[in-house]
Amino acid sequence: MKEILDNAKQWLSKDFDIETQKEIQHLITTNSPDLSDRFYKNLEFGTGGMRGIVGAGTNRINKYTLGKATQGLSNYLLKSYPNTKIKVAIGYDCRHDSKWLSEVVAGILSANNIYVYVFEDLRPTPELSFAVNLLDCHAGIVLTASHNPPEYNGYKVYWADGGQIVPPEDKGIIDEVNSLKFTDINFNTNTKLITTIGAEVDDAFWKASIKNGTFDLKKRDDLKIVFTSLHGTAIKLIPEVLKRAGYTDLHIVEEQAIPDGDFPTVKSPNPEEPEALKMAVDLANKIGADIVLGTDPDSDRIGIAVRDTEGSMKLLNGNQTMCLMNDFLLQNWKKQGKLNGKQFIGSTIVSTPLVSEIAESYGVETKIGLTGFKWIAKMIKDFPELDFIGGGEESFGYMVGDFVRDKDAVTAALLACEMATSAKEKGSYLYKELLELYTRHNFYKEHLVSLVKKGMNGAKEIKQMMIDLRSKPLSEIDGEKVQFIYDYQSSIKKNLLTGEEITIDIPASNVLIYETVNGTRVACRPSGTEPKIKFYFSVNSNLNTTNNAASVEFDLDLKIKRIEKQLGI
Repeated sequence: MKEILDNAKQWLSKDFDIETQKEIQHLITTNSPDLSDRFYKNLEFGTGGMRGIVGAGTNRINKYTLGKATQGLSNYLLKSYPNTKIKVAIGYDCRHDSKWLSEVVAGILSANNIYVYVFEDLRPTPELSFAVNLLDCHAGIVLTASHNPPEYNGYKVYWADGGQIVPPEDKGIIDEVNSLKFTDINFNTNTKLITTIGAEVDDAFWKASIKNGTFDLKKRDDLKIVFTSLHGTAIKLIPEVLKRAGYTDLHIVEEQAIPDGDFPTVKSPNPEEPEALKMAVDLANKIGADIVLGTDPDSDRIGIAVRDTEGSMKLLNGNQTMCLMNDFLLQNWKKQGKLNGKQFIGSTIVSTPLVSEIAESYGVETKIGLTGFKWIAKMIKDFPELDFIGGGEESFGYMVGDFVRDKDAVTAALLACEMATSAKEKGSYLYKELLELYTRHNFYKEHLVSLVKKGMNGAKEIKQMMIDLRSKPLSEIDGEKVQFIYDYQSSIKKNLLTGEEITIDIPASNVLIYETVNGTRVACRPSGTEPKIKFYFSVNSNLNTTNNAASVEFDLDLKIKRIEKQLGI
């Protein structure tokens, strides 16, 4: 506790502004338990960058923690591109602090003689990724906490390809940041180096999205769509993109259309949660809509609900959406004669194995990376000789083509409408297309359990859970023998039946995956952006006919529940 108090008292010096000093002094004077959480560690970059609660302290998002990050980035850019006119693009979302934090960040970059392009107002994260390439920037920054609660904000860094930072840039930047003191931050803004951007980038993005996300369809005006931005940035682009593409029967959930960092109509602005899309689904039922689209605050994740076999609205999970999108894109590439063995699909280690089965059926390779879209973007950079068709992960993200190098709910929304329109044109519907996909392969059912473990003690619990899972490995799951253990921390894949060990050619990460002889998978990993440990379940069964889908799914759900009980979660 003395160390924490000493760290806090450093923030009472004249190196910090008066408001910050007052905030810390109040915590010390009142002996607030919050003081420990604010100062027990430094906020670090995770799989999605830097994300945390807004407030004063080393473990919080504020002008000083983001200031160090930006000063470190500036130093790294200046070393990487000597004698160069360095350019950085900045975007931000609907959170209360995002705009002024973007101004702080822009000011620090300009103080370091770096040219800055800042969006005039909030914009979707994928548009920032797009802008990095469009404006020939060396890096990009977006201020967002994605779907986290209102008290959070965050900071993601992009490199010159438009993808989030990966090795070696990530380590290089972090080393620079860690070498700095707060007094090293240059806050002397040079306004002459800061340019505001907006409509011209929007227009270019709309055109690129429509070019990559539409196909040869004729009855777009027959599709009835409900859309909600959940108080976020998607309202800036998705309605316009859909209308420009020809989707005129669009109904917006007006109560959720105004950007608002408090997210007043939902408990969580996360389209992965059915409750977040309740207002949209209610509107869809009222007007008889075919499809519901909902996006998170920074418009990189998308939730899609469609009519099931009974005519009720059903929220697709991220794996189902990704599989449908992959299959649809592959169908169209094949139809256009563009598949020649030099294409690939991107996915992640915790996403459904069905992705690979679908791609293989078209003779297309699936490249698998760590969790997070920065690794899918890295695949595009690492294999320039191959065409990237599309890729996604289980957490409701998808990327169509390579014009954006991050998950892109704007183009994914357009693609979802194209898929629904195509199905409708041939007398089918999207959920039926999913079931037919299962009959051609296997019925895969995935489920995610996230255990929240907050604060210093929570971090210790998560660490111990991962230690226990490694030191006491499972030998069977729901009566099935475990055949493989993939330990991405040690980079070893072990066959428990033969004892054979193979090196995993993926960057090391704190992820553990068990796979049984029947293909049942359990993956576990600490979240890189939230105080959670996540368990991913994947089970599968043969589906001979779509008529048996309900009973097969029921059995798979029971299987998942038995596995949860076995693991005690």
